[in-house]
Amino acid sequence: MDASLHELRSVVHRCPVIDNHAHNLLLPDKLQAYEFAAITTEAQGAALKDTYTSLSHIRGANQLKELYGCSKDADWNSVLASRAQVLTDDPWGLVRKCLEGTHTILMDDGLDADTVHPYTFHDQFTIGKTRRIVRIEAEAQDAMRMLMENPDRKFSTDSVGKDSLWVEFAREFEQRIKNLILDPEVVGFKSVVCYRTGLDVEPEHLSESALGAAIDDFHLYVDSAAQGQYRIEHKGVNDFLVGGTLQLLSSSRIETGMSKPIQFHTGLGDSDINLLRSNPAYLQPVIEKYSHVPFVILHSSYPYTREAGYLATVFKNAYLDIGEIFPMLSKDGQLSMLRQALELTPTSKLLWSTDGHWFPETYWLANRQFRRALEQVLTVYITDGDISLAQAIDAAKAIMYRNSNHLYNLKLPDDPIEGSGPKLLTEKAMYPAQTRHSVPIPVSINRPTAFPDAQALEDFQAKHGQLEYVFVSWLDYTATTRTRIFPIGEFQRLTQTGTRFAISNGTIGILANDALTPACDTTGVIHIEPDLSTLSSNHLTPPSSATVLASWRDASGNPHPACPRSTCQTLLDHLHSTHHLTLTLGFEIEVLFLHRTAHPSSPPATSSSPSFPTPLDPTHAWSSLSPHSLALSLPLLHAIASALSTAGISLTQFHAESNPGQFEFVLPPRPALAAIDTLLHARRIIASVAEAHGLRATLHPRPVPGGAGTGAHVHASLVGDDERRSEGEVREGAVGKEGVEEKEMRFWTRGVLGHLRSICAFALPIEESYSRVADDSWSGGRWVAWGTQNREVPLRRIPGEKGDWKGGRWEVRCVDGLANMYFTVAAIVAAGMLGLEEKGEEKVRAKDCLPNPSRLTADQRAEYGIYFAMPAELESALSLLEEDSELASLLGDKLVSDYVTLKRAEAVMLGAMSGEERRRWLMERY
Repeated sequence: MDASLHELRSVVHRCPVIDNHAHNLLLPDKLQAYEFAAITTEAQGAALKDTYTSLSHIRGANQLKELYGCSKDADWNSVLASRAQVLTDDPWGLVRKCLEGTHTILMDDGLDADTVHPYTFHDQFTIGKTRRIVRIEAEAQDAMRMLMENPDRKFSTDSVGKDSLWVEFAREFEQRIKNLILDPEVVGFKSVVCYRTGLDVEPEHLSESALGAAIDDFHLYVDSAAQGQYRIEHKGVNDFLVGGTLQLLSSSRIETGMSKPIQFHTGLGDSDINLLRSNPAYLQPVIEKYSHVPFVILHSSYPYTREAGYLATVFKNAYLDIGEIFPMLSKDGQLSMLRQALELTPTSKLLWSTDGHWFPETYWLANRQFRRALEQVLTVYITDGDISLAQAIDAAKAIMYRNSNHLYNLKLPDDPIEGSGPKLLTEKAMYPAQTRHSVPIPVSINRPTAFPDAQALEDFQAKHGQLEYVFVSWLDYTATTRTRIFPIGEFQRLTQTGTRFAISNGTIGILANDALTPACDTTGVIHIEPDLSTLSSNHLTPPSSATVLASWRDASGNPHPACPRSTCQTLLDHLHSTHHLTLTLGFEIEVLFLHRTAHPSSPPATSSSPSFPTPLDPTHAWSSLSPHSLALSLPLLHAIASALSTAGISLTQFHAESNPGQFEFVLPPRPALAAIDTLLHARRIIASVAEAHGLRATLHPRPVPGGAGTGAHVHASLVGDDERRSEGEVREGAVGKEGVEEKEMRFWTRGVLGHLRSICAFALPIEESYSRVADDSWSGGRWVAWGTQNREVPLRRIPGEKGDWKGGRWEVRCVDGLANMYFTVAAIVAAGMLGLEEKGEEKVRAKDCLPNPSRLTADQRAEYGIYFAMPAELESALSLLEEDSELASLLGDKLVSDYVTLKRAEAVMLGAMSGEERRRWLMERY
């Protein structure tokens, strides 16, 4: 075999699969409930007797001989006997072998719930954990059963009673779907309307005629349910369930920026299906109407594969699953179907599934036959010169793994195999060789799927009005917000075509005044990719505009190893995937409002008079509000709160701080990356409103010499996955209540505290930052320590309302507003994971310090495990970061090196200014 084809074969047969549609395995005592011969056919009953002469059965039986160790000439009865012996000797070994190579199963667990294992059972045999696909008809049946069999709620069977029951039924079904949309275990939904009344679903399910038909059919359904027949086979009701689910999914897309997909059984089925009405072409009106919702057309839609491929090609929100025909068709049929799917459909719109069910062998046969078919088809395309080796390898990974990872938002590593074909992201460049305590970081999954970004812009304009401009912004290494402004027409073109724009790689190494530093390498480019889930209105006078935050990508569209935002997301993803922990953040925005007395366009570093000599209110004090202060401040504060609210940003409170003209705005907790994005939007809006009032809003850490400092305290909590088996024990790898507490202590008091001095290089990024952090000033103090409700330590633990762990959080106090918060949080997460991965116990651990460390003697501090002072200057923090090889290995050695180089160059530039010049220069920019 040609070496390049051998490489393709290696990838196709080694790549773990995300099985995007399958079913539960049977319980051991239910193995006889179904005919084993049905594993290669949809035939049932009398029709099943002829399956033994089908090519699919003969081929499957021959392959099973290999699985069970039978002789090649064994007949079917001998195969069954060998299987029975395997099930007696090592049943779980058989399951493990059959699911080998499966990374994650997305399981429709609405089939025969009484005879199968719960979905979590399958986790022990796969690389990743099983996730749920919810069958909407099963939910509707359960809802009806609950209402009908509720002894406390009786419904009459007359027309009025049935109408009343309809209202209850519709409400209960809607609430169930809403709850399931929010359930992180549920990654998608499924409808079997194809089996019930056909795919010609009424797209306008709330129209007068459709509702009338639904209610009339519901009356008939009530009669069936009263006889214990809860299966829904009444077209008006079935269409209502599908339409209602699609409406809720569409609404969630508008509200949250994403929609969970919905799968539809199409094509191949047993005699219970109407073959004509199983054609996916019937779905075109609803696919078109609900353009926010991803549709997955299941089971290769055989024999309507071409029709399904057409829909997946022309509709952005349609995808084709190429499952079930393995092992249901002959080899030639499988190859033909696979070629039909590839005739028109982009490989980015194809998904793999086994439709494995009941017996583990269904998984084994499907995966085995599919891998061979995919290899054969791609090999021909390469040999004929239709595609390159790299394109074939990428297509295989996309179909088998990546497309499902993106579509279902699984947040798994993008590339499941190392060393297979051209790397889209060089992991070694981003994460060098591990040190003793370093943890292996996967490639970031922070590459948004192409769907549904273009739609997100339309949704935003529908809600906020037509835009004229979009500001694309990103945060550089100096925490300067860099922005490109696009007319709306050009921005729409970018989003619709999935085009990124490029900037020079050298921008990594420039200062806020565009001065070059040794970190500047002008070769190569960075591709800027807006994340449309971050769209936020600008508080500006006309023209109408919005700001969207962006990440950096490489030429292949993968996260750039130098990107602050992507680095942060990568580490957050790893924290969750490895330790089952999610970080939630809430930020305090401390800001000082100053009057301008010199025109803002005059060069602040050379102006002979100070630009900002007077604060907004020279008389106020912490949390005070005199009538004079009220008159001066409230109009501004109200305008800020209103502008934030208009942008969808809520405040929990705001109040006066200690410096005259200084205020604090408190943001509610959110998932970490979203919280940082919101922080940047909020700061932008606050500064914009202040400017409209003739004021400058500054985050300068020491804006008034001798006055109180301005910080940016970070409130954080770790949330563990609450995943339990049906028997009640904690799932392996999941985090129970006690596990969260133990992990929190290791994360914060071992990891973060142990690397806190290095983290200061990011969190306290200029020399003025260190003059803010002092003893006896409520700024976190000078000692590396932690304490419960102690504001004189840099790491404060805040218990919950009842004083216990539940609902508690941690506050990182050694942070100010000039920090690049993506880098700061990334460093915190990296340090925390080092604490989680640390093995054994050190002799001394920092203890909960309740007193002020600065008022303790050295011996007393030692009793609390307090030995180190915080860095007193920026250079000390940068040196500590350079020496912290463990932290640098997780953040990326090149990233850390460039950051340190740039900050030293920045310090030289600022050091050349006089004190007042420097103060004004920083205030104008931050």
